[in-house]
Amino acid sequence: MDYYRKASKTFQNLLDLVDNSLSKIESILLGTGVLLMAANTIINVIGRFVFDHSFFFSGELNRILIVLITFAGIGYAARKGRHIRMSALYDALPKKLRKVFMIFITLCTSIVMFGLFYFSLGYIDKLMDSGRILPALQIPVYTTYVWVPVGFFVTGVQYFLTAIKNLIQKDDVYLSTEVIDEYHDVD
Repeated sequence: MDYYRKASKTFQNLLDLVDNSLSKIESILLGTGVLLMAANTIINVIGRFVFDHSFFFSGELNRILIVLITFAGIGYAARKGRHIRMSALYDALPKKLRKVFMIFITLCTSIVMFGLFYFSLGYIDKLMDSGRILPALQIPVYTTYVWVPVGFFVTGVQYFLTAIKNLIQKDDVYLSTEVIDEYHDVD
């Protein structure tokens, strides 16, 4: 029994290390992406209205940043338990069944995310074969979509880690690796 506890604790520590590392990377990507988009937009507006000249690449850069923020953000939202949930049936269940449901839901979602990861790699491969480039920035179009499979992969990992956490932790139901499913009475 002691060996099982040590192995479980070591495994949990490894999962926490992966989760924390992904969290830091996502936070940096999201923060940097939002700041760059804001700076790009503000500078372009000032250039357009004050100097009567806008940057020719501003729109393309913002599109790249939108893809980055969107697909880095899905993993971040999964980590924080902030995705939209249809929870009427789930909320009516007793705690033990909610835990089983959550394990099932997170494993299925993880499988779907890994499937989307796979298909997005195929899409990027097709974009690479097309040889298309962005007109203003003159960079290959596929480089702007690299964040799509990265986001799907990280989100798949996040949901998988949530399923594992629910399997390891016996007492609570976890919506994500960081968020416990709790209900508070409204006063």
